[in-house]
Amino acid sequence: MSQTFLPPKSLQQLCDPYAVLGISVIADDRQIFKRYHTLAKLLHADRHTKNCNPDQELATAIFSHLINPAYEQLKHRDKRYAAIAMLQSQAKALEQKPLSSQSAVVQKIMEMSTPQAELFYEEAIAYYAEDQYKLLDKFYQVTQQISTLNLVYLRLHKPNMFMAQEAVPTIPKVEVKPVELLLNEKTNVKPDLTGYAQRHYERANQYVSQAKWPQAVQELRDAIKLEPNSSDYYALLGLVHLKQKFTGMARVYIRQALKLNPQNSLALKYAPELKIEAGENANPKSTAKAMSIAALFSHFTQGKGS
Repeated sequence: MSQTFLPPKSLQQLCDPYAVLGISVIADDRQIFKRYHTLAKLLHADRHTKNCNPDQELATAIFSHLINPAYEQLKHRDKRYAAIAMLQSQAKALEQKPLSSQSAVVQKIMEMSTPQAELFYEEAIAYYAEDQYKLLDKFYQVTQQISTLNLVYLRLHKPNMFMAQEAVPTIPKVEVKPVELLLNEKTNVKPDLTGYAQRHYERANQYVSQAKWPQAVQELRDAIKLEPNSSDYYALLGLVHLKQKFTGMARVYIRQALKLNPQNSLALKYAPELKIEAGENANPKSTAKAMSIAALFSHFTQGKGS
């Protein structure tokens, strides 16, 4: 049975407002508000009453004593900087602990380059946040995991990177005239990129049948580079991520597949499972970011087996 109250220990240990909301420490004003609005709907008392959910009192306590204070702190810039300073102090303390004594995820992140770690961090936060408050008896453990990720991320950055920056004088604009670049010889012969892309796609299908997800991701990324407007490639890439339980990334790719071809059978098959409505378009920036994260996860999971 779930608790219907929050013990003082929980309130003391969940002191990371970013982790409480389930967002990264680089979240901007819009992301902070959007997440708060999402949690307000998710934990609203009426929702639990209608569903006959026994966690109504716990949901109300979480929202009143954790979510609201966290949002109040992060919606003010000065308080936000104070929260970052506090977390950076905790991150320094984390450095004193031997790496071997820390979780496997922390160890892997510390082995990555900074760009790789940043991409992994963002996707891991989104992964945890999706289920953070769906099972209220697990919210404490999930929030602690997010807090740990935040501390590891802050270890990789300079202490003053999140502080307010002084205004920098604008560099005068210099007019640059376009220069036409000409080839010595013109030719009408063009490589058949579609054929190469199809080969990557066929190999990806073979890897999917063998549940070799990282290899399938790599082949599909290569196919999309050569032929970026094929809905089949995006649809299969969405399925690969869904099989790995990366639902956020799967949603991005399935949306893109349906944007390119609203009748794509594979995308239509999994759209309801991912709660994608008809006519819902993909965000080009989200798709580009997901492609970068896919490259990282392909590297990160390589060698782990299926």
